[in-house]
Amino acid sequence: MIPPAFEYLRPKTVPEAVQMLQQHGDEAKILSGGQSLIPMMKLRLARPAFIIDINRIAGLSYIKEEGGFLKIGGLTREAELEASHIVKSKYPLLMDTAEVIADPQVRNMATVGGNLAHGDPANDHPATMMALGAQIVATGSKGERVIPIEQFFVTLFTTALKQDEILTEIRIPIPPAKSGGAYEKLERKVGDFATAAVAVQLTLDASGAVASAGIALTNAGPTPIKAKKAEDFLRGKKPDAATIAQAAQLASEAAQPSADLRGPAAYKVGLAKELAKRAIATAVARAGK
Repeated sequence: MIPPAFEYLRPKTVPEAVQMLQQHGDEAKILSGGQSLIPMMKLRLARPAFIIDINRIAGLSYIKEEGGFLKIGGLTREAELEASHIVKSKYPLLMDTAEVIADPQVRNMATVGGNLAHGDPANDHPATMMALGAQIVATGSKGERVIPIEQFFVTLFTTALKQDEILTEIRIPIPPAKSGGAYEKLERKVGDFATAAVAVQLTLDASGAVASAGIALTNAGPTPIKAKKAEDFLRGKKPDAATIAQAAQLASEAAQPSADLRGPAAYKVGLAKELAKRAIATAVARAGK
């Protein structure tokens, strides 16, 4: 299907893009990678009268450690994340996630910021960033503001971004020593959205017990779901098989999936339990190294 007619705008700076958003209001949409917006326009699920293409804005694509954070520019492509030496060496959860997003052609265009700003709970980065305790930097007419990831996803396809704001940066706290993460995803075919997926990030203390844990679920509700009871249960405990199994059970109890072509709700809950068990075990093994 061909999308309805729209006016194409190409700002050169973030302030110019923000001004365009202010001018055109709810009729405008930001185009970064376009891997979510353009398919929705073709299906006429989205009908923006103005497309604001921010791809020519310099300085929004980077991956760097600075000020205690891994900072990722909003226009950073998924392929850049996948190829990053910093990500490969220190952020296994991010690497796991980047490798299972769609396919290489999509990853060459899709942006990390767009993946998050779209607000789709079936996307992979939302749960990953929640497990990592990330922060979102939004830039608008009143300047920058930092949004904790737990406050960013409001409901289905809705985020805390204001109408005149652009997601310009993602900040992830640099993990301490003895940290590890993992992302476990089941999909019907390569490149598909997850039937279910689980993101885990944890840190072990000197005795081998869990000092901190972040666990979040993909495609298990109208937003990514933070499995707080599972996180709380793990803290202070040695992650043996029984502890991991109980944490996985608690994580699955946080799931609120809907039945669809990928399976009934009960199946997805059971799948979340198994994937959580695998992700926690892998994260522990990586932290131990």
